[in-house]
Amino acid sequence: MIASEFSTADLAIVIVIAALIAIAGYVALAETALTRMNKVKAMTLAEEQPRRGKALLRLIGHPERFLNPLLLVVLMCQLVQATLVGIVSERLFGTLGIVIATIFNVVIVFVLAEAAPKTWALQHPERSALLVARPVSALVAFAPIRIVSRGLIGLTNVILPGKGLKKGPFVSEEELLAFADVAVEEDVIEHEERELIESIIEFGDTVAREVMVPRLDMITVPEDMVVSDALDVAIEHGFSRLPVTGSTVDDVRGLAYAKDLMRAEREGRGAEPVKGTMRAAHFIPETKPVAALMREMQAGKFHMALLVDEHGGIAGIATLEDLLEQLVGDIVDEYDTEDAEFERLDDGTYRVQGSLPIDDLNDLLEADLPHDDWDTVGGFVLGELGRVPVEGESMPYRRWTFTVEEIDGRRIGAVHVATNPEWEPTDDEEES
Repeated sequence: MIASEFSTADLAIVIVIAALIAIAGYVALAETALTRMNKVKAMTLAEEQPRRGKALLRLIGHPERFLNPLLLVVLMCQLVQATLVGIVSERLFGTLGIVIATIFNVVIVFVLAEAAPKTWALQHPERSALLVARPVSALVAFAPIRIVSRGLIGLTNVILPGKGLKKGPFVSEEELLAFADVAVEEDVIEHEERELIESIIEFGDTVAREVMVPRLDMITVPEDMVVSDALDVAIEHGFSRLPVTGSTVDDVRGLAYAKDLMRAEREGRGAEPVKGTMRAAHFIPETKPVAALMREMQAGKFHMALLVDEHGGIAGIATLEDLLEQLVGDIVDEYDTEDAEFERLDDGTYRVQGSLPIDDLNDLLEADLPHDDWDTVGGFVLGELGRVPVEGESMPYRRWTFTVEEIDGRRIGAVHVATNPEWEPTDDEEES
């Protein structure tokens, strides 16, 4: 039942309501379009369409500048139109008008000012971003909106004190890998390219100790060895560089290059001590990030570094090839012997080398074995047992049983990994 007739004033209010809904829808479209746009795509659009693209790039570069004003405008439009709808409905329909106004705001406003524009922005991300770039830039530059939004954010910081909004990163490593997985599924990139992306991300978190050849595996020559014998060692093992030591392995005096040894041999100096041909060695801490080490190798034009532990002893050596293998996988030449780091047996269990990185075993088993205190499977077994095991000794750990198959001195050579039939997960482990 109509409580009063529709007047000219009511018509004006309806026009204002329609305008507010249109503005709210446009701003909602702008919010979705800009928050879904990444900086790389914005740079591409800026090259293709300079006028709108440059405005878009400026906005994407500083999302904190446009997001709060947009949210403020949407809120103002929806609150004002909801109030006006209630006034008109109450005048025309009396008490029933409150119900009509509520239904109108829930259904009509949700569809026209929220769902429809945001859906269109998701379906046409580039077109919608370019469409809103310049108007949003003007809105952000409008002093009253900018001042009010900053004032309200300042009030929020008073109520909830903190350090404020941090500038990125807006995409985590996990999200970046998820994007790569989606790109593989949609045939945008190859599986090998996805693996390279993961390697690059992990490269930044890797330290030199994780890629080094440990001291026990180092091939060295004493400084008093003659050139001819040192050259034989280099040829036998296929190495182009050999550390030259003094009284102990920790006393590395320099590096002997195979090409220098061959030159000395041809010049008739084969009986001279190798220390006369050696070059300076580069020493770095074993905790140095491999990314920084690679840049240092490139700048210093050297291919081998001696890794030093916290006590000043030699922990191992790292070569440029070792660093590159972290990015592109194993590089095998005619001198390398390919020993499989892990092997899946017929019964579904695994035989792994003690030198296998614990992170690789976690990937293989889809497990979460601890890796903070050790880098390899052998180190993990030693750490958990608290002593050097004997061949055939088993160690259960959660859902897995590790059996030592080979011992070389005090080093664990190979480990058999099988499921632990006696394992009963806790509630947290079962949920995980």
